Amino acid sequence: MKRKIAQKLFIPAIILILVVVASCLVIADTPMDGESIKRILSEIQQAVERDKAEQALPTITGVSSAALRIVSYTISRETPGFYNAVYTSREGFHLRTGTTEKASSDNGRTWKPDTMTPNYRVGLPYGYRRQEMSSVLETLSGRLIAIVNALDTPGIDPKIHEPSIAQQSFYLRYHVSDIGAKRWLFDEPIIQAGIYTQANPLEGVYIGKNSIYLGDFGCIPISTKSGHILVPTQTNPIGPDGKLWNPTNSSTYTDVLVLIGTWRSDNHLSWKVSQRVMGDPKRSTRGLFEPTLAEFPDGRILMVMRGSNGGKSDPKFELPSYKWFSVSDDGGKTWIKPQPWTFEDGEPFYSPSAMSALFKHSSGRFFWIGNLNSKNSKGNGPRWPLVIGEVNPKSLKLIHKSVLVVDTEQAEDKPKGRLDLSHFTLLEDRETKEIVLVYPRNHNAYKFREWATVRLAVK
Repeated sequence: MKRKIAQKLFIPAIILILVVVASCLVIADTPMDGESIKRILSEIQQAVERDKAEQALPTITGVSSAALRIVSYTISRETPGFYNAVYTSREGFHLRTGTTEKASSDNGRTWKPDTMTPNYRVGLPYGYRRQEMSSVLETLSGRLIAIVNALDTPGIDPKIHEPSIAQQSFYLRYHVSDIGAKRWLFDEPIIQAGIYTQANPLEGVYIGKNSIYLGDFGCIPISTKSGHILVPTQTNPIGPDGKLWNPTNSSTYTDVLVLIGTWRSDNHLSWKVSQRVMGDPKRSTRGLFEPTLAEFPDGRILMVMRGSNGGKSDPKFELPSYKWFSVSDDGGKTWIKPQPWTFEDGEPFYSPSAMSALFKHSSGRFFWIGNLNSKNSKGNGPRWPLVIGEVNPKSLKLIHKSVLVVDTEQAEDKPKGRLDLSHFTLLEDRETKEIVLVYPRNHNAYKFREWATVRLAVK
């Protein structure tokens, strides 16, 4: 790839060291032992690496595959407004993102702070959480639907990332907006129609025993031609003893459920649950999770899921690291037995245990984005390169010659520690019809990052 690097001034390491030393001299009565000095030097090194990362602002153009072409590739220090953004009406160029609580009225050229009201995150008891994961503009109603991961865990520090109790406590809520997404009409838990309650919101889910949640930004709800809303979720199974079932003794073990919403006259949704989609613990050590969906012209629905190798039952990473797929031909109610997802010619490919996403373009073509590895992955990594390719609408497999490497580890990435290219979001620009792909380039086990915004043209 050809890169044009825009060099920017940064504070040299020697100046940072002098600043720290000077600070230590000022605080003369503070003892400095060997461990403290090592820690300070480590922090200095990380600061220098972050600054070096931020000074290189690459632009990539003209890279292409049989299906796609990179129009632009830019790096920014701040989270781009396009990250997890959606259009708020069936026409026009107004965008919003719940992730950074920003909005744009000019198709993303400028952004301003904008929190939709009511703000359901305000005033919660200590330990309660609400994380807006994915939103979809439902085309039939013209309303925005947001799916929210929720935790009601009094006393648990909200700053703790993924507390262990979440595997027994996560549940789902949803918001529905007015037309034009100017405000939310309500916030309520997702509860299956019939005999179910907030404590037992869905078949097989009992809050306090197991959980249900969206695993990452690829778990995007879709609106089907029949007018239903499908939400791809993951849930922890319960064993015969009433406790979490974890046959591989891994960090987590999950199955997949698809929630099926149908509009009611009061603008709420009535919910049903699909057949449970289960992995084989002998082939995927953490089950199946982070599903992503697309409905094809013939009515079939493709679901691609994250699996995993490694862990206590596969310490040498001998299991092939695949993405898994299943198909429904009845609107998401039932699903075929999951199998490894392959190229259209049947050739398998390796993919780490990481999110992926299916994406429908206005041209009627379908794309998949995720990580592919040249050799068997090891658990969660490596999460590079990041690729995008077209899905064959007949075989529902990935078209080999269409695969385009969007980003990968470069020489300048190696000194910064492990690179992770994941947690991306996608949007089609209504003006240009380009796919806008936004993601963090995380370094050194997520200790620091820069943000990439890639625009892709469909050929």
